[in-house]
Amino acid sequence: MPNKKLVLLSPSLGPGGLQRAISVLANYFAEHANREVYIILYGISKQQFYPLNERVQVHTPDFDFKNKKRFYYSLKTMLFIRGKIKTLKPDAVLSFGEYWNSFVLLSLLGLSYPVYISDRCQPDKSLGRVHNWLRKVLYPMAAEIILQTTTARDIYAKIIRHSNIEVIGNPIQGFVSSEGIDKENIILSVGRLIPSKHHDLLIDIFLACYEPGWKLVIAGGDVVNGNVFKQLKAKVVAMNAEDKIELTGNINHVNKYYQKSKVFAFTSSSEGFPNVIGEAMAAGLPVIAFDCVAGPSDMIDDDKNGFLIPLFDQKLFVKKLSLLMNNEQLRMQMGAAAIESIQKFNPELIGQKYNDFLFSTEIG
Repeated sequence: MPNKKLVLLSPSLGPGGLQRAISVLANYFAEHANREVYIILYGISKQQFYPLNERVQVHTPDFDFKNKKRFYYSLKTMLFIRGKIKTLKPDAVLSFGEYWNSFVLLSLLGLSYPVYISDRCQPDKSLGRVHNWLRKVLYPMAAEIILQTTTARDIYAKIIRHSNIEVIGNPIQGFVSSEGIDKENIILSVGRLIPSKHHDLLIDIFLACYEPGWKLVIAGGDVVNGNVFKQLKAKVVAMNAEDKIELTGNINHVNKYYQKSKVFAFTSSSEGFPNVIGEAMAAGLPVIAFDCVAGPSDMIDDDKNGFLIPLFDQKLFVKKLSLLMNNEQLRMQMGAAAIESIQKFNPELIGQKYNDFLFSTEIG
């Protein structure tokens, strides 16, 4: 019997948590589930940041999207997606991205292929009047909706009329053990440099509880046309903190930072499911993060494997971060608990859940 075909659709495969999750899942389906795996990459950028198995085939439009003719190229992209799906004839289609799922559903309207959508934003986030309306109208047409947290499911059940909503977290890749590696007094934060991550606030928090010999490392770069890196750099210079704070920009191998750091700090206010928190926990780091609507609370058990801080409570963030910096035993205790608790998001377990959900069959 021929292998079943899976098509994953995404506007981007550049750096970012969503793109990492897509790459990990695509590799799982190609390597372990014995599926024919295709990725339709239809956004402006054709960059592929994370490694893909050689069996994963990536299809991109043979034209460049031009914003000056946005409506024309949007229609052309929709026709490209529709044509590729009709050619590939997949057994399942899986689309990613809260703004883009409606675009995919419109592109495939009337076709018989089952389209599953993965919505990954903060669940109570407004996408704007038009996108909110499209979501309400089009999401019920999907075969099923995949969300990342129980909070997201509860919220979506009230706004989207769909009988099939599944909760599947992101696959979290484990990292090479830190055993034998000399830890440094580093507080690490990883993520794209966008305003909702509030790296400027993290800088203020770190400097408010600064201890000699400690360093804050912010790993990540700007999104397309972004200028947050420049703003953060200027802030660091203005505060005379260049010897205390490192901005790495985009990096391919963040693993070394997870290995040599002692604490992970996260000040984002809007998340669906923050991969970097899971990655830090898998590396044995205690995590301190703002308790935004969804995401961190599905991974962090407050006071056990990290600290959840009420949103924008800067004073408490400073207090708990200072506690972690000055208490090695607590860091070790929480780090061990983090490794144990994050196992439920092992890529093979999450991949198996997706496989059963999409195909309702045993692997093979």
